[in-house]
Amino acid sequence: MKKTFWLAGALCLLLQATFAQSARYPLIPYPQQLEARTGSFVITPATRLVVPAGFTTETAQLQALLKQALGRALPVAKQAAKGGIVLKQNPALAGEEDYTMDVSAQQLLITARTATGFFRAIQTLRQLMPASIEGAHTLKSVAIPAMLVKDHPAYGWRGMHLDVSRHFFSVDYLKKFIDLLALYKMNKLHLHLTDDQGWRIEIKKYPLLTSQGAWREFNNQDSVCMQKAADNPDMAIDPQHIIKKDGKTLYGGFYTQEQMKDIIRYAADRQVEIIPEIDMPGHMMAAIRSYPFLTCSEEKGWGKNFSTPICPCSESTFSFAEDIFTEIAALFPSKYIHLGADEVEKTSWAASPACAEVMKANNLKTVEELQSYFVKRMEKFFNSKGKVLIGWDEILEGGISPTAVLMYWRAWVPDAPIKAARHGNAVIMTPGNPLYFDGVPDRNSIYNVYHFNPIPKDLTPEEAKHIMGAQANIWTEYIPSEKRADYMFMPRMTALAEVTWTNHPDYEGYLQRLHAHYKRLDLLGVHYRLPDLDGFTEDNVFVDPVTLHVQKPLTDMTIRYTTDGSIPDAHSKVLPDNYVIREPQSIKLAAFSPAGNRGDIYALRYRKETYLKPTVVKDARPGLKLDYFEGSYKSAAKIKEQADSSLRVSNAVIPEGMGKGGGPFGARVYGYINVPSTGIYSFYLTADDGAILYIDDQEVVNNDGWHAPFQKSGQVALEKGWHPIKVAFVEGGGGYTLKLEYSLNGSKLQPVPDSWLGAGL
Repeated sequence: MKKTFWLAGALCLLLQATFAQSARYPLIPYPQQLEARTGSFVITPATRLVVPAGFTTETAQLQALLKQALGRALPVAKQAAKGGIVLKQNPALAGEEDYTMDVSAQQLLITARTATGFFRAIQTLRQLMPASIEGAHTLKSVAIPAMLVKDHPAYGWRGMHLDVSRHFFSVDYLKKFIDLLALYKMNKLHLHLTDDQGWRIEIKKYPLLTSQGAWREFNNQDSVCMQKAADNPDMAIDPQHIIKKDGKTLYGGFYTQEQMKDIIRYAADRQVEIIPEIDMPGHMMAAIRSYPFLTCSEEKGWGKNFSTPICPCSESTFSFAEDIFTEIAALFPSKYIHLGADEVEKTSWAASPACAEVMKANNLKTVEELQSYFVKRMEKFFNSKGKVLIGWDEILEGGISPTAVLMYWRAWVPDAPIKAARHGNAVIMTPGNPLYFDGVPDRNSIYNVYHFNPIPKDLTPEEAKHIMGAQANIWTEYIPSEKRADYMFMPRMTALAEVTWTNHPDYEGYLQRLHAHYKRLDLLGVHYRLPDLDGFTEDNVFVDPVTLHVQKPLTDMTIRYTTDGSIPDAHSKVLPDNYVIREPQSIKLAAFSPAGNRGDIYALRYRKETYLKPTVVKDARPGLKLDYFEGSYKSAAKIKEQADSSLRVSNAVIPEGMGKGGGPFGARVYGYINVPSTGIYSFYLTADDGAILYIDDQEVVNNDGWHAPFQKSGQVALEKGWHPIKVAFVEGGGGYTLKLEYSLNGSKLQPVPDSWLGAGL
């Protein structure tokens, strides 16, 4: 017993020390090595600055930061003086991004080999300064905690992707996006510039691509956004991208080449590389509408699954593509160009006589090999321009060149990055779960990103060297505004920044450090997603009057609420600490940051119930039964009755390997749950795609429909003992998630134990 208390006490002291260090050094990503020291270095307007020759951009950036903090730039000296800030070039450092920072009461010394290393160090220094420097407030002095940092990135590719085709974003927003990448040491911006819904980059040889292809009438995705805007203003279509032309309302926009050159320069100054993507041979409808000769038979529509692609069997297609990529190669200094090459509808190729001739002439047996033929021809052209081709992981199909870079996204094809790495190809990891940031975030999203490992588990250390790093993707079909984009990627991008830079898991420390960043993000005008509130579920029940106690993760949050169905705003009532529920009602509440940033809107429903009586269960074996149903089901409530197969599982889980080739299916997991005490049980159901939880044949949580991993919750009043439980689940294809957790009378969230579950023979 004494040993147990000693271990518990030691753990408590360790956590306290971790939290104290996180508060003193609130850095994201955390450095590879940080030696904490006592004391601090105090910067005042009189502090002298010593800088090496040849780093004028970085010197100006540091001076701008110091002026932002102190109201004036620092005097520059030629040599180190006591009490100074010294930047010193160090040729012995190995990497382009490596830097050191040695801080004592007497001096702040930064060393780096390159401009990139100095810039990364400046961002570290910025994060150690008070968040108030991001506003109009200036300080008399700034204290930097003493420490020794030796830092370098774990991965060379630390990226974010932004789709500007589905919905368009201004030049100013791209610069804001770049600023946030730079602050968190991200170094790649992958711009998805073209797709079926819009062509966003000027191509001088083909002006119709932007005069026509950059504009569209509102489509079905816009309609969904407009409907959601009724409850969430962030979902409104951005009016700055709407025009009237020829009596029509059109949405769109594009970047001129001069605008893009300005964006590229802006990014380069912040050590962010922009990688352009012109998606082909599929996803080309914005071009085909203006240049119909690009298809095999001039069709302009949709096939079985995707839009009609351009024709890889016509020399005019290759001439068009080469003309475009000639301008793209000249415009973007990055050595990489992304070809896309995903989701290609090949039915028109299979029906084309011209393609039959090309396949015969080149000994191609399948249309997948025909796609590979197109990709390899384009890669040779890229190489002639000094560029490296990147493609989505579909470029594996039909064969891949050993010099192409593969971007892995299809989580339901887990061997794709393994095959590519073993083939010798460089791989960038972007799996949909958890790195598709267009999936609506929930309380698990940051955890899932932080615990992502870029290295597939089956690779050897030597094979793992082919993994360049990781990237999160923002597809914008349902992201129509800049505020919504901010919400979707911040703050979960900070978790990816730490994974790809540090690669040393410290989740609790990271969360503590993240709390220090919200004020900075407020002052930077970032419409980030506020941390989740706790203390309730969406569907709540009560037996006797109950008090709503909302648990706030940040003390300076203000919780506002309404009971008339309206959306809480800055003028709504503040929720009191002792809000008592005596009658069934509906409440909407939201948290607000000091800057007025509103968090998620929570719709709480309260029902009065009596405790559900237990069921007599005899001879229950551990685990639950699972019935499997082949086919595609849009709703978990509409799974057919007759199962195709059955098995036993330990919990409400879906075993690996279900769904033919990663395809759609349905499942029903059922049996009994033996709750150990009478109480109000909150259940949290996370699903990708849809799931519904029933207890005692009563719907408790409805998380139905096809969607990315998302958690929903509900409550039920249960007497101690056995109760029937059922989870209906549907998977639309592409990788699945199912997780059931619970809380009793407001306790900490935890998995439903296997020992609670049972089913008959």
